[in-house]
Amino acid sequence: MNFIEALNVIFKYKTYSENQETPEEKTVLKDVSFSINQGDFVGILGHNGSGKSTLARHLTALLKPSGGAVYIKGMDTSNPKETIAIRKTAGIVFQNPDNQIIGNIVEEDVAFGPENLGVPTEEIWERIAMALEATGMTAYRESSPGALSGGQKQKVAISGILAMEPECIVLDEPTAMLDPSGRREVLEAIHRLNKEKNITIIYITHHIDEVENADYLYVMNQGELVLQGTPDEIWKESETSEKLEQYGIPLPFDKKLIQLLRNGGMKIPDDIRSEQMLLDYLTDKLEID
Repeated sequence: MNFIEALNVIFKYKTYSENQETPEEKTVLKDVSFSINQGDFVGILGHNGSGKSTLARHLTALLKPSGGAVYIKGMDTSNPKETIAIRKTAGIVFQNPDNQIIGNIVEEDVAFGPENLGVPTEEIWERIAMALEATGMTAYRESSPGALSGGQKQKVAISGILAMEPECIVLDEPTAMLDPSGRREVLEAIHRLNKEKNITIIYITHHIDEVENADYLYVMNQGELVLQGTPDEIWKESETSEKLEQYGIPLPFDKKLIQLLRNGGMKIPDDIRSEQMLLDYLTDKLEID
């Protein structure tokens, strides 16, 4: 059984405007199907308005499908009786940490989730220590969240989810409001959780360089899944057809450079995928010549 299974998911909502007698129905997700294994790091890519954030909310039962079904560890997100169990299994982190941080000090905020789950006090303290250590925030345990940087706040938000001991964390553009340093901090923490604790990671973004080390990628456009594969398969597809850019996802500089060199006639091996690999290849080639 797959850890997460989405089967022909459709999501519609109704909008009302002034002087409109009947609502207008808009379809945001169109027949979306995919599966995710436990322990995987999966990236979901898409431009703004592609439906990726709507999909993220379906994976934690914050939204329920208008058609089709979503199963989290066999639990149906449309079943109200399963909602609490699903949210214990899969937590979500949004792009603005200020929207998730409610405590006056860091440890209070991290404790909020397990407190609401009815976890005994002694165990809550253990979970706080574990979560802060996992994200590298132990030294800020008694700090005010307002005094932290953007990257540190996001790691506190991740700690709060981690203290609930989920098997899966969905991250909806968690670095969108961060500077490059903050982005690196958060990405390192997320990869560490995936590798060391086998937590399933679903990472929503429009920055493809943030998911270049993912196990698998899905690309969304106008509510549909339009590309899927390993990062290498997606790179290869984008180099030959420029599909990613057609779907509103710009290639990172190093990938674009490699693409331009190949299109210009330079014979660069298919396994060259990064700036450092390109530099090493060209250096070796120059030495041989």
